[in-house]
Amino acid sequence: EVQLVESGGDLVQAGGSLRLSCAASGFTFDDYAIGWYRQAPGKEREGVSCISSGAGSTYYADSVKDRFTVSSDNAKSTLYLQMNSLKFEDTAVYYCAASVLCTRVAGTIIGEYVVRWGRGTQVTVSS
Repeated sequence: EVQLVESGGDLVQAGGSLRLSCAASGFTFDDYAIGWYRQAPGKEREGVSCISSGAGSTYYADSVKDRFTVSSDNAKSTLYLQMNSLKFEDTAVYYCAASVLCTRVAGTIIGEYVVRWGRGTQVTVSS
């Protein structure tokens, strides 16, 4: 069974840091683009960052560039998101997703032909 399980969400003060993890199973991790997406209350889900298949290119949304860093450990089939200098507006449920492609369009991240979503992990930044 294809699964993505996120962890690492927490309550943190503005200016703090968190590291999210996304553990994948049931498929060949390196064959897909893996990305992070988030959804804040009352807002549409938006792309945050992704790594193209084959641990190739990394992409970041304008809103998180220079603050967040995405990385992967193919041996562990795990994707990470290091989030620094967190802001109140980063508060959201963060999801990881495996897709055929990912790209950056108009300052945001788009995952094309998503094959699986995780259930999400809550990140709350207090101001």
